[in-house]
Amino acid sequence: MTRSCGRLRRGAATAAAVGMLAVPASAVAVATATTTTATATEPRSPSDTPSDPVRTLTPAVKRQLDAAVRQVMREAHVPGVTVGIWTPSQGTYVKSFGVADKSNGQKMSPDLYLRIGSETKTFTVTALLKLVDEGKVGLDDPIGTYVDGVPNGDEITLRELAGMRSGLFNYSEDPDFFKALTSDPQRPFTPRQLLDYAFRHPVLFPPGEKFSYCNTNLILLGLVVEKAGGLPIEDYVQRNVLDPAGMHHTLFPTDAAFPTPHAQGYTNQTANGKIADTADWNPSWAWAAGAMISTLHDLRIWAPTVATGVLPDGKALISPATQKQRLTTPPTTIPGAGYGLGIFNVHGWIGHNGSLPGYESLTVFLPSARATLVVLLNTDINHDGQEPGTLLGEAITKVISPRHVFDLAAQPAAH
Repeated sequence: MTRSCGRLRRGAATAAAVGMLAVPASAVAVATATTTTATATEPRSPSDTPSDPVRTLTPAVKRQLDAAVRQVMREAHVPGVTVGIWTPSQGTYVKSFGVADKSNGQKMSPDLYLRIGSETKTFTVTALLKLVDEGKVGLDDPIGTYVDGVPNGDEITLRELAGMRSGLFNYSEDPDFFKALTSDPQRPFTPRQLLDYAFRHPVLFPPGEKFSYCNTNLILLGLVVEKAGGLPIEDYVQRNVLDPAGMHHTLFPTDAAFPTPHAQGYTNQTANGKIADTADWNPSWAWAAGAMISTLHDLRIWAPTVATGVLPDGKALISPATQKQRLTTPPTTIPGAGYGLGIFNVHGWIGHNGSLPGYESLTVFLPSARATLVVLLNTDINHDGQEPGTLLGEAITKVISPRHVFDLAAQPAAH
């Protein structure tokens, strides 16, 4: 899979795996590192913004949204999707379309749990940044300080891992890994097994030289969180990120268990290429890069929290100085898209997308309008080389924020 986290196979028009096997299309493209940065601003009050970049969600605009979502679903054969849009002054839009389970026609609904793939990266990196604020790790520490056996481990920094500039090979692009996963999707993988798939390949470039979306980076950062935090990553994230944010319906699973009610997921990333239901696939292969599960309600909380570093109660989750480093987003080769520390900025929308076999998601925040957009769907099957989650994000933002369109055109991997 070659998307943000979810895509296992490499495709000529696919970026990296988004959810966990695939990488977000925005991140998959390889770009040379540059000192030019696009730093996200803090949320501003409406009076600070000359013209609100989000259209008022009138009944007419909501009808346009309905039509845009249904068109993408029809063209890309998406079984079900839930969309949530929240603004402080322009209105709210929450709606589900299609089915959560094709076998019995169960309707998609806003209360369902879904796998969120590479959005997991935002939680793993937040955990890392908490440890930075506590003085337990440094962003410029070499990974070799924490994990043995990493190629260039004495040179690659935690910052370069979080910013997708390590030069390490992406384990989810290894053909033996793809065969192992698809031959037995219920099997568990350990972090070390995943790293072994990556480390059998030579490094792609010197640390810091280029941008290359890579799930291997997040497996390593997950191990750093466990070592420096003194807890399994699922417990550290629960206590230090989810609980403070009040996210009671988000979890970091340690096996294939899936809370109910949940949507079934549909993928063609299978051993025989036929479409399969992936709800019972074990997400351990994605671990700190893409294993997490959440709901529309919780992701509504997370979008502004991760984009600003501020909890719903107004307290800082991440210190302003550390958050500023996170939101320094050097450009990728995709126009208008930059990637910081486990987070991207696409024409002003800050957050992450996710793709895991059977599921895709998008959780982003537009600071200039204090607008939140969450999209959850139950397929990752590409349409004309594009991920359906990206197609939905683009179609929706063309309606609500035509000056800030979430357009992550897929590009071939440069390696």
